[in-house]
Amino acid sequence: AKQLEPVRLEAEARVKELAGVTSVSAVMTAHSTAAAPPDLKPAGRPQPSGPEKIPGVDRIIAIASGKGGVGKSTVSANLACALAAQGRRVGLLDADVFGPSQPRMMGVSGRPGSADGKRIVPKHNHGVSMMSMGLMTNEGQAVVWRGPMLMSALQQMLMQVEWGALDVLIVDLPPGTGDVQLTLAQKARLDGAIIVSTPQDVALLDARKGIDMFNKVNIPIIGMIENMSTHICSNCGHEEHLFGHGGVAKEAAALDVPLLAEIPLHLDIRVASDSGAPIVVTKPDSASAGSFEKIAKTLIDSGFA
Repeated sequence: AKQLEPVRLEAEARVKELAGVTSVSAVMTAHSTAAAPPDLKPAGRPQPSGPEKIPGVDRIIAIASGKGGVGKSTVSANLACALAAQGRRVGLLDADVFGPSQPRMMGVSGRPGSADGKRIVPKHNHGVSMMSMGLMTNEGQAVVWRGPMLMSALQQMLMQVEWGALDVLIVDLPPGTGDVQLTLAQKARLDGAIIVSTPQDVALLDARKGIDMFNKVNIPIIGMIENMSTHICSNCGHEEHLFGHGGVAKEAAALDVPLLAEIPLHLDIRVASDSGAPIVVTKPDSASAGSFEKIAKTLIDSGFA
């Protein structure tokens, strides 16, 4: 150890000379086959054997889909705002680390602050507390991480954010059944998941995989949402089922879970999302907003929010 001390000091000195670095602390380690591996558990705090409850958060609901592009993030943002409009204390965690969209949809920007340098203060808008990796990176900047970094970031956004007292935390998951979904199920005590899908067969095939994953980790399915269910022409009023119709209803019936809503494919929903104020905020009296308000009321009445 004494022989390596000059190396340690030189490493500290060189790093401290870099622009933006204010302090440096280097620790030397060495592999030993004789000694037992170091105990990396935080001192004084027993490691949880299973999912933890987030302090101050009563319930956690995951919004999931097997396939990308089915409108899961739009549903998450509108549902969070609809619950807030009905008097619930709501948080929204954008867990899609590689493709975060909630900062744009919720109309927030800028890096979150920290009062003590340890815990992150979430952003607030439309009555919702929101945290996203999109707030920590520049717009257009890719997050190029392997699994361990991804899981560490998600755990920090779950456990090191000052969520405060929340009735419900909505977690907007990425598509698929990968690291984020497994980390969330293992680290946080979820009350249930809502599956979003379009009616088309390809989307339903992937939705079934998402449902199977939640079943395997013992997280109940609260219900399913058929998004882009129908399209009504704004010029002539003709109704068309661009992606088919009723597929999600049949799937929900087969699984014996509720069909929470059939949400139309409507230009106003897209425009509102891109503008930073979900349609339940911009046009609360519209039929589209009514679909999300119905889901929010169902969740409240059933004790999930």
